[in-house]
Amino acid sequence: MTAGESDRFHARLKAFEGQPAATAGRAKDAVNVPMIRHWCEAMGDTNPAYQGPDAIAPPTMLQAWTMGGLSGHTDRSSAYDELFALLDGAGCTSVVATDCEQEYLSPLRPGDEVTFDAVIESVSPRKTTRLGTGHFVTTRMDVHANGELAGTHRFRILKYAPAAAREPAPQAPPRPRPVINRDNQGFWDGVRDHRLLIQRCTACAALRFPWLPGCNACSSPDWDTVEASGAGTVFSYVVMHHPPFPAFTAHEEPAGAGGPYAVALVELAEGVRMISNITGVPYDKVRIGLPVRLEFLRVDDTLELPVFRGEAA
Repeated sequence: MTAGESDRFHARLKAFEGQPAATAGRAKDAVNVPMIRHWCEAMGDTNPAYQGPDAIAPPTMLQAWTMGGLSGHTDRSSAYDELFALLDGAGCTSVVATDCEQEYLSPLRPGDEVTFDAVIESVSPRKTTRLGTGHFVTTRMDVHANGELAGTHRFRILKYAPAAAREPAPQAPPRPRPVINRDNQGFWDGVRDHRLLIQRCTACAALRFPWLPGCNACSSPDWDTVEASGAGTVFSYVVMHHPPFPAFTAHEEPAGAGGPYAVALVELAEGVRMISNITGVPYDKVRIGLPVRLEFLRVDDTLELPVFRGEAA
């Protein structure tokens, strides 16, 4: 597509900006206690504000009340369908979600009837990414509870034409690097010294992991650390089969380079949970309740990671 053709096509896409993506949508269920409980259990969130007779819904559940579920959405606008048909016709047949932004204006409570309206907020010029070439589409949803605005949700996707498959690199790709910032620097300093450090609130003594700038139990910003003993059990796990990822090599995973490997949510003896790889046992032998022991895996010259080795029952 030439630059001129790209500009003309983008002009056609921009004509959809401001048009509705959904109008007078209605949540399939009212805000309810079971969904709040399931969410909190899945997230490990024990905040008392989400329990009891005066409970509110966690603000981050905002999108959960408006999702279409397995049966899909029935409130999409014709403009939304026309925009996606235009992109499909231009070869942008693949889609990936890229990010979302939420703003919370008032809490949702059990029994609230949720309605929503959505608008096509923006369509980007043609962009080239590693996935392929396409356009970012941003929709903004206004979520109402009993007729009052409760929050907004912006959702951005990339509609793209997949890039041609590339020849595999001759050398194995590097293991992904963790994002290290001022909030978790101390954790990675501990890993460097072969210590698994857990944050402890100095106000209420609550332990927390992953590291956070403040206590999620009492909101205190003051903390120190305790060193984990290294003992734990598998609380939950998944086995990654596809796509293969050669960065996970045979020296770590019994299945071989890029083969199936287990990723587990490990419950440490101290009571907090962390996600890591399970080593030392075949992926198909990992089970909930499996005892594990902390060890440190040297990935390469610049990266060492805490992992957990399965122990014999």
